[in-house]
Amino acid sequence: MLKSLINLVVQNHSNLKNRTAFLYIFCVSFFLRLPFFFRDYIDRDESTFILMGQSWVDGNLPYTELWDLKPPITFLFFAGVIYVFGKSFIAIRLFGTLLVAQTAFFTYKIGEETDSKKTGFWSAIICVVLLTLFGSLQGVMSEHICMAFFMPGLYLLIRSNKPLWYLVSGLLMGIAVMAKMNIAYAILFLGIFIMYRNVSNKKWALGLINFMLFGFGVLLVILSTFLPYYLNGNPEVWWKSVVLAPLEYVGARRESILNLAPIFAFLAVFFFFVWKKNLVDFKKTSAQFLLVAILGILYAFYKGGRINGHYLIQLHPILVVLVVIVLGKIHFFRQLTWKPYYLVFLFLIPMESYLEYANVIKNRMERGTFFNGEGISVPKYIRENSLNTHNILFLGYHIGYWALDATPPTKSATHPSNICREELFPFYGNPRRSSIEELQYIMETIQPKTIITRKNRLVFDKKQTKENEYIDAYLIEHYKVHATVEKANILQRLK
Repeated sequence: MLKSLINLVVQNHSNLKNRTAFLYIFCVSFFLRLPFFFRDYIDRDESTFILMGQSWVDGNLPYTELWDLKPPITFLFFAGVIYVFGKSFIAIRLFGTLLVAQTAFFTYKIGEETDSKKTGFWSAIICVVLLTLFGSLQGVMSEHICMAFFMPGLYLLIRSNKPLWYLVSGLLMGIAVMAKMNIAYAILFLGIFIMYRNVSNKKWALGLINFMLFGFGVLLVILSTFLPYYLNGNPEVWWKSVVLAPLEYVGARRESILNLAPIFAFLAVFFFFVWKKNLVDFKKTSAQFLLVAILGILYAFYKGGRINGHYLIQLHPILVVLVVIVLGKIHFFRQLTWKPYYLVFLFLIPMESYLEYANVIKNRMERGTFFNGEGISVPKYIRENSLNTHNILFLGYHIGYWALDATPPTKSATHPSNICREELFPFYGNPRRSSIEELQYIMETIQPKTIITRKNRLVFDKKQTKENEYIDAYLIEHYKVHATVEKANILQRLK
């Protein structure tokens, strides 16, 4: 397999078949992500999604028992995996690998449609790397789920002009937006472009039909997520959690426009260079769709007022096609002759994966298990020492609830940082009005018997000064450190 992949790197790609391309893409994805199958958590958001999915499996619609600021398809993905495979990190991360492979495969198909199979193949491999390494992307993020459906939807818009495929594309886009709401701007831009493209070709009727079918597909998926709440007599739960809460969150959590400047400046320079040198044929339908999708995603970043590392998962699969096309037309890269030692540089790129492979092997030798992290070792310690698990609060490593069959004490504690997002309290019926009131209710009324914190770390973000001062003072007065397990402190309430 490795020899075949090396041959593909250096030889012609014209005979590459779809199933072979997907197999290569999946193998690269699997190799890069495999060592992270055994870690307790990679990003705190993923842990929250798992808890939300488990709650759904237990019979509770999202936002009713636990609460988080994501649309329901994200939680449905985790609930589906848990329902079929049980509490399995391996299953969740394996299906995450399939999401990455699917996204990269349709990056390959769009690259092939826009330029060539060679462009598509390299775009796909780079896409896998960008969706896996450099940050906390080895877990399963909502953006991974979103783009696994957005990219095939975008490919159908590029590849076919038949009305049926616009409907299918709309259905895929609907799933994408119900996994990550901010992709709605890109979908809206694409919908407008569908209409514009047909009108400019004087095909009013066809444009209107295609636009309506595309929009109907999107709306059908959105309404299907609303239906369970309507049938259960609580439609306002869906409306407040899926629509109103994200709008409030964006308004309350906007950061300075200067934080967006680097990525916007880079792309402005890139596209100016592309236009000046005429490196991309934007007369092609595929290139036009890519540009429109990129503009939609950048507008979403602007409206959101922030760009976290995992937000770029939405940009990379689309942008990388144009970047590879441009690199392929630059004289330096065209004149570059393949040398076998270039493989050394290629194999050095996934250094994060190699380090994690070493960590997994070390953990197996020292502790007899491949699984590692406080989210695994802390629950194990709690069970072995018969500590209270019915009244427990994880202020760190909250995936531990999953291992102990426990639930957070309040909806806001589903993700520890949600305790400090007081602007969201009204949207899930929290009677407390401020984060301090919520903390006081948890600590002074519920009074958790066992609390887990991160050793030598602030409980909340450093910006949450009052919340950190309160929780630090309360823990010192009412709790003692029972044990330190790796980088976690296990606290027990004083009688």
